[in-house]
Amino acid sequence: MADDRQRRVLKVFRKFSYSLGSEVSQRIEEILDENEIADDELETTIELLALEYSKQEDVNMKVDLNILERVYQGMRNQTEQVDEEKELLDPESHLYVINAFDMPLWHWSSEAGTFTKAQGPLTVSGTAESRILAIRNRLNIIKQCVLRNEHFAPSTLPSKDREKLVTLRSTKQLLGRAGERFLLLGMLTHNKEGKLCIEDSDGSVELDFSNLDEPGDGLFTEGSFALVEGEYTEDATLEIVAIGQPPCESRETSRSIYGHIDFLGKGSTSLLEDSRFSVRVREELPDLHFFFLSDVWLDHPQTLIGLQKMFDNCIENSFIPKLIVLCGNFTRQAISHGNSRDIQNYQDNFEALADLIISYPPIIRETHFIFVPGPLDITVNGTLPRHHLLSSLVARLQSKVPKVHFATNPCRIKFFDQEIVIFRNDIMSRMLRHVVGVKPNVDSETLKRFLVQTILDQGHLSPLTIDIQPTLPDYDHSLRLYPLPTVLVMADKYDRYKITYTGCHVLNPGSFIGNSYVFATYKPAETNSEECILDMDPDE
Repeated sequence: MADDRQRRVLKVFRKFSYSLGSEVSQRIEEILDENEIADDELETTIELLALEYSKQEDVNMKVDLNILERVYQGMRNQTEQVDEEKELLDPESHLYVINAFDMPLWHWSSEAGTFTKAQGPLTVSGTAESRILAIRNRLNIIKQCVLRNEHFAPSTLPSKDREKLVTLRSTKQLLGRAGERFLLLGMLTHNKEGKLCIEDSDGSVELDFSNLDEPGDGLFTEGSFALVEGEYTEDATLEIVAIGQPPCESRETSRSIYGHIDFLGKGSTSLLEDSRFSVRVREELPDLHFFFLSDVWLDHPQTLIGLQKMFDNCIENSFIPKLIVLCGNFTRQAISHGNSRDIQNYQDNFEALADLIISYPPIIRETHFIFVPGPLDITVNGTLPRHHLLSSLVARLQSKVPKVHFATNPCRIKFFDQEIVIFRNDIMSRMLRHVVGVKPNVDSETLKRFLVQTILDQGHLSPLTIDIQPTLPDYDHSLRLYPLPTVLVMADKYDRYKITYTGCHVLNPGSFIGNSYVFATYKPAETNSEECILDMDPDE
């Protein structure tokens, strides 16, 4: 038992590039015993200790016993202070809507082995250098997760499993080594001859799939990163025997290492603070809910009727949500090239929605409304991330509804320890149109699982090339999913679903209008969602 605990202590501190002496190891053992840490909480506790230690300014690669003691006493004092000053949770003061253009940019630095904050202003035009840097950041973030994965990272202790480890190679190591087997990580792309290749930061190699039985789980698209294993040939190709998605890293693991980095621009919190918030949200806010709606077509005659029915239901059952997120499209047809009458109708529809909302005083007093534009809605740009709806078209909503937010696409919600990403895009159809590899005879339910797995494994909302899905290079980081969010809302016209993968809850609320009124409710206390269906009246 002691050897297992020692192994886990060394494993966690090695993540932070620290080495431990015998006295320090013994003291950590004593700390765990003093606080009676259960086995299932062991690694989380050690990660908290290592993270707090890493925040000290006077630390070296070898853990110092005096500094460790100081960190431990500080954590104990903080715990006692929180217990003494415990107050009721205020959801309002811990609810933030974060737009894509407000998120700070953090680059991955291979030299420092961590993230460094970008200096200088960001622009919507970007540069050729920022385009390359955006792709390189994606590769390096995935690579550092792969190298930390237990199947690739050797233990510091002797183990029989060391022989089973797979070593990641670079394309430059292939030269002159025909007949040998290699494992590569890179982007799937086509060369000038139209042949599928894998490209990393050192070069590219053509892939030969003739000996591949079938690919691994997921959707392999041009522009996505993949792990490929195969034999290098005299023809300078790689004969693939296996291809798979890079392994996904849980939010807890990423936060245990980079918890001090403020990725959202709203202040960083430690894992200790997050765990306390999580417990208190479960205990003190068990009935708090968020609503998510998609394809709220305001030009459809049944939409306002359906919203009225939803609001009536809330009032009758005293079930007022803290948040209602309405995703586009807010129109059934694109009007970016339409005439002035189309634009006027678009504006009138939002004004009618404003009149409906303000007719429910209990709701507008308590509920935050977030509007996220869809692909057909009018914004100042058509690339990702997209700006919010034009202010001139939603002026009445802005003036009449006090807690209204016009967000970018994508946008994020920070609520206590939880991060919720909202993305409105018909991503399923786009991915399937550009897939270069997927298992045969896949049914609809499996496709949903593959899509969720691919997006989270890639750590990016749009794992496609820029000619397929244009993005703003200086703001590509707003499409990242690293660390994994608590919840990802992928609002899509495809069939609705909810799937939890590597601890991240992913849901598609589906189109609001169909044979019935459909939306999703999310309960932060349970980190889970439910499908809500309101029947249409026959005369509707």
